[in-house]
Amino acid sequence: MRAASRAATCALTLSLFASNPGFAQGPSNDAPAASFRLRTSVKATGLLSRAPDAPLLFPERVGGESMWRVRAEPEITAGARAVFTLAYEQRVRLTSGTAGVTTAGILPSQGAAPFRIRQLDWTIARSSGVSWQHEIDRASVQLQSGRASLTLGRQAIGWGRGVMFGAVDLFAPFSPLEVDREWRRGVDAARADITLTDRSSLDLVGAFGNAWDRSAVGARVRGYAGPIDVEFMGGRRARDLFAGVTSSAAVGNAGIHGELAAFHVPDDGTSGGERTVWKGVAGGSYRFPIGAGILTYVEYHYSGFGAARPEDIVPLLSRASFSERYLRGDTQILSRHAVAVIASYEPSPELLFSGQWIQNPRDRSGILAPSLTLTLSDQASIVGSLYLPYGRPPRGQLLRSEFGAAPLAALMQLRLYL
Repeated sequence: MRAASRAATCALTLSLFASNPGFAQGPSNDAPAASFRLRTSVKATGLLSRAPDAPLLFPERVGGESMWRVRAEPEITAGARAVFTLAYEQRVRLTSGTAGVTTAGILPSQGAAPFRIRQLDWTIARSSGVSWQHEIDRASVQLQSGRASLTLGRQAIGWGRGVMFGAVDLFAPFSPLEVDREWRRGVDAARADITLTDRSSLDLVGAFGNAWDRSAVGARVRGYAGPIDVEFMGGRRARDLFAGVTSSAAVGNAGIHGELAAFHVPDDGTSGGERTVWKGVAGGSYRFPIGAGILTYVEYHYSGFGAARPEDIVPLLSRASFSERYLRGDTQILSRHAVAVIASYEPSPELLFSGQWIQNPRDRSGILAPSLTLTLSDQASIVGSLYLPYGRPPRGQLLRSEFGAAPLAALMQLRLYL
């Protein structure tokens, strides 16, 4: 009852906001103008899937999920130096049947977000196959003073240059197959972004969990010269020490980018002692001059946290230490190697054709995902995607390829912005 009461209170508050979606406070002689704006989004998603014929892993081959997300994002600007941001979201999810080990990455995760002192995520109702939750995903204040910007509270933080993958993206990164990348999950953090010179800056971040070993602190120095930019970063994530470098550059009509990071991992009792784990991303982009132009990205990703062989994936997922790393985003892939291609073509403002292809070059399995986006208006669009996996299917409980365990799937999503 308390959770339902909290939900009703939040819903009433949001309805009051929606009834008066914007106001402006007139400037006084002493203070600059203040303003308020509210963005409301509704997304309805349906996913149907058919798992490989492996009864020990997937007792039910056909499954489905549907998800409704209602999100309100009020923002208050208090003069020129302070911005208050809040995001409140309700999610209803219905699930039936089972799916392959990679299907969970298509829809947003139901798991607890990393680097939060308290989740601020409550269950309103739950039964077999149905969950109704709500959460506060943003709650921050940004203060600007001269060359420094300080953001305190729950916020979204992304590092790196990767499009599909990241070697230095430490704070709740997306799954490479996730269809909806509009909202990165917020983390409880203090962040200072300081402009050092016209061509360099310093970024300091502390993201905090409910214990020091579930927190992260890092520093990033950024600079650029002409078409080339470089970043150096280092710090501590959970129990790991890390250091990394990223760079991107324009080469003629193309772009290239890269990331490299090393993590010093202490002995966790299961990995055979202390070790150094490497992660890397190398990629490029180019717009092919065909029709309106086909924008294409290509990336290669290596993650030393992943399984060396597909046969190791299921045993590793049964280990708490590996599952915790995977859910936290230490590794975005279950294996160690991945190649990805993304392409998009927009023949008109109302129509967008796109697709992505991910392959494990070691076992030659992969997923091809063509997609179509139909824009109905400035406030509404529909997205349809197919997920076409290939690779050696499982045998018993043994995975013989990474994506051979993925299901054939179809997704439809309606997006409304009010």
